[in-house]
Amino acid sequence: MFIKQEILNNNLEPVLHRENKSGVESLAQQWAKKYVQNLQVDSNQENSEPLNLSEIVSPAGRKKTAQKIMESLRSVSAKAWNKTEALLSHQVKQHSIDPDIINPWEMAADSFKIYQKTLDVYTQQVTSRPLSEIIKLAKSGEPLYEQALLVCTEQIAPNQLATVIGADIGAIRQKYTSVDPRVVGFVNMQFHYTSQMLLQLLEPLERSLVGAYFKVIDDHLYMPLQRAYEAAAEHNYNSLALSAVQQLLPASTQIAQNICQRVIELYPNYYSMSGVLSDPVIKTSSIRDVEMFQVYLWVCTLEGSIAAIQQELFPLCVMLYPTLKVHWEIIRQMLHLLGQEINTRLTSEQADTLMPYFQALWHMFSPQVFGELGL
Repeated sequence: MFIKQEILNNNLEPVLHRENKSGVESLAQQWAKKYVQNLQVDSNQENSEPLNLSEIVSPAGRKKTAQKIMESLRSVSAKAWNKTEALLSHQVKQHSIDPDIINPWEMAADSFKIYQKTLDVYTQQVTSRPLSEIIKLAKSGEPLYEQALLVCTEQIAPNQLATVIGADIGAIRQKYTSVDPRVVGFVNMQFHYTSQMLLQLLEPLERSLVGAYFKVIDDHLYMPLQRAYEAAAEHNYNSLALSAVQQLLPASTQIAQNICQRVIELYPNYYSMSGVLSDPVIKTSSIRDVEMFQVYLWVCTLEGSIAAIQQELFPLCVMLYPTLKVHWEIIRQMLHLLGQEINTRLTSEQADTLMPYFQALWHMFSPQVFGELGL
């Protein structure tokens, strides 16, 4: 029996035939569950007034936050593009990218639609608990981040947001990668800087809550999740490749965290362009990148082709990592640790389905390759 796809709420989401639905969850649902379980809220605001949390999560508070963001989006988007262009403009010439296919106005229009849909979901979420109960919870003596986490877990529905924007972001990725896969690097950085700048305009608790939504955007932009879902839809229920991906997916964040922590321990004095690896912001980006490598590996496994890594991941890494002063030795170490994680979490039969693509990835990032390229 094959996994089928159907249109739900204007979103192409992989779902199972009804008779198989109880047996196997869609990858999209698994990703959403993993996301909720790993949801974290800023823990530096424990001394804030308890009422602030209840005000911010109220319908009026959410609407006010969304309005603040949308009013700033145009100017922030322009600033984000200036930062993106300053970072990557020299790469256009170095990598012989046609400058005519990099259209900042088109990217801004695409980003506006995504942020609008995201904030529509944010404002539509309502608390399932009475306001008085939230305030009581806030007075219980628990750290504020734990209170916020409880409220968020009830209200923030990444699976709903992924349903709303997943196909749209998948279409954006497809649009830009079909012309030149490297262009999506500009799109990613544009969204990344825009989200960072928008979050800085918010109060700390607002930043924690909205940041969880923006991370869904970040995940889907950097990671070919929609492509993975669509590839999974072509697999038989008993597929070893599908079972391997389903086994790894819920653990992908923990795997990334384990790897990043180990790399920090191995390279305590290493600095990228943005600073030391243990810096919280850099660590978050590093974890996302390790997850990105995992998703590309899943796509190759599910598609039975190395094309996604050859055509997208590798060119993007060659364009972005030297610019961000990320050394290839770090990437090699990350891949080495990723191989260990995969082998410890899968059966030998499952691992055999991923290993040919992992080995290809390993050889593509070999010192011989980058020595010859002079990078």
